[in-house]
Amino acid sequence: MSDKPKHFCGIAGMALATDSVLPLRKALRVIQHRGQESAGIAVFDGQIRSVKGMGLVHEVLTNTAIAGVHGNNGIGHVRYSTTGSSSLENCAPIVVKMLQGEVALAHNGDIVNSDKIRAKLQSEGWAFLTTTDSEIIVRLVANELSQSPDPVRGIKNTMKIIDGAYSMTLMVGGRVFGVRDSLGFRPLCLGRLHDGYCIASESAVFDVLQGEFIRDVVPGEIIEITPEGYTSHSVPAMPHKANCMFEWVYFARPDSIIDGLEVYTARKRLGSILAEEHPVEADVVVPVPDSGRAHALGFAETSGIPYEEGFMKNRYVERTFIMPEQATRDESVLLKLNPIKSTMKGKRVVIVDDSIVRGTTMRRIVQMARRAGAKEVHVRIGCPPVKAPCYYGVDMKTREQFAATNRTVEEISRLITADSVAYTSIGGLVKALGLPECELCMACLNAEYPTHIPGEKMRFQKRLDVE
Repeated sequence: MSDKPKHFCGIAGMALATDSVLPLRKALRVIQHRGQESAGIAVFDGQIRSVKGMGLVHEVLTNTAIAGVHGNNGIGHVRYSTTGSSSLENCAPIVVKMLQGEVALAHNGDIVNSDKIRAKLQSEGWAFLTTTDSEIIVRLVANELSQSPDPVRGIKNTMKIIDGAYSMTLMVGGRVFGVRDSLGFRPLCLGRLHDGYCIASESAVFDVLQGEFIRDVVPGEIIEITPEGYTSHSVPAMPHKANCMFEWVYFARPDSIIDGLEVYTARKRLGSILAEEHPVEADVVVPVPDSGRAHALGFAETSGIPYEEGFMKNRYVERTFIMPEQATRDESVLLKLNPIKSTMKGKRVVIVDDSIVRGTTMRRIVQMARRAGAKEVHVRIGCPPVKAPCYYGVDMKTREQFAATNRTVEEISRLITADSVAYTSIGGLVKALGLPECELCMACLNAEYPTHIPGEKMRFQKRLDVE
């Protein structure tokens, strides 16, 4: 949906006693929602072999494409581009070769100092084949390995150079590692399968593969997995974490557990708190499918207003968020959703969704409800207003694109043609997630960033120093 923040990426890594190609493909399909531009795997059979391309997992990793590719150890990636354009050369996993062997990398997140690192390395004569920050990381790791064969040392030294959000799976030769940045922006978890171990962006991967979720990878942790077990290494801990609140609000699958909290439960709590904070007299609560469903259930249960499905979703329409023209995206929204008239005709309707970014899609949804005969249309949003850019892997880069920028809620209501609009408060969000505020990244809500961003206020900083 064009109104939504763009997804990051999804990653997986496996070390099995049997071939990993088909399990990797299945794992990537489980986390397909995290990126739909490209997909790929890299496996080790004495050397690293990769299969990748533009498109969805089932379009890229066809039986024909993976025929003859085998390896018990491997990593995989699904991509939505944030740093680096959407193109074939930027598909991951990225594989580099050196005298000491090969390294493959799949990365979720954004490195905020990547431009600075790239410029420095280019001035020293380094050449790059892609525009991604992932290539910068894998080349730094490879450079470390050229000086010492210890992968853990090389990864730790690379972590000292890069700054920002990164959960990664790496293969150094045939050894598989998972890495989570020291603030824990992006999720990463560890699981056991029937014939080995797996690392993935979300725990739902282990459920679908009939495995067992063991635990989250701790911020700042490096884990090596083998078919027999795993070994943990860590870098010095940061005083606070920066878990991205959007994982629970929108990005992750409802059936995943992230840092101890089930996503579905968090969304229902958000809807419940939203009903407490912003009650409304209405006849029916209607979710925006599928993203607003759990929020709407929580809102309906707490408010006592009946819950009903109000929109039919066509799951076979093109993915609107990658369509280049706004007019094309708007047309696709009309193809993607259609109102159920009996739910809304003559009624006061509460439409519940997880978030509003631009407001364009919500405006069309409100107008659909009115055309279906809704007497009143009230909009309730589970996430507080998005007002500031994200530099950590979400494609929200400029303040001008946000509906909430320099607008009151009354002005936003007029923008989307609703009778009213209300958002969960930041305090309500923190309460719903049950995590300390200092453990969450909410920079897109409060413009306070967990790392140094030139021109932006750093979290816990008392004043803004502009460079």
